Amino acid sequence: IGIYSYELYSVYGVENIIRIGSAGAMQDDLNVMDIVIGMGACTDSDFVRQYNLPGHYAPIADYGLMKRAIDAAEAQGTKYVVGNVLSSDIFYNADPTVNQKWRDMGVLCVEMEAAALYMNAARYGKRALAICTISDNLIEHTGCTAEERQNSFTQMMEVALETAVAAEELA
Repeated sequence: IGIYSYELYSVYGVENIIRIGSAGAMQDDLNVMDIVIGMGACTDSDFVRQYNLPGHYAPIADYGLMKRAIDAAEAQGTKYVVGNVLSSDIFYNADPTVNQKWRDMGVLCVEMEAAALYMNAARYGKRALAICTISDNLIEHTGCTAEERQNSFTQMMEVALETAVAAEELA
């Protein structure tokens, strides 16, 4: 998403990007099919190094988009959680303790795109938000089937579409 969001923001003039997709839960109270709205995005990526910042950067969602997503979820009666996600470059980590370490810090789930998206949005003065559906619980070792992934992530999509429509006000 680093490539695509860079081009959309800097070449094509896109103002808002809402990333939707799956995520693996890291907390006991998150169940398969729950919705997570990513307020912040921790990462194990080195993506931020390109900016040569004199410290650590904390990628965050655009508040306006996040507020509109929360409003949309509430209007639809969709169960959601807002918080910190982990954007990881590693799908199958060789370190068996890594999920517990992020879990101990209160990270809700792991996905692969939010941090780079949020950083590109910040760099170009644009807006970004990640909305995920929990497809697996990495602590309880439960998950949905491929068919469920294909056919059942509609609540997340509906929240994202309502957010996109409401985001027209931000332009």
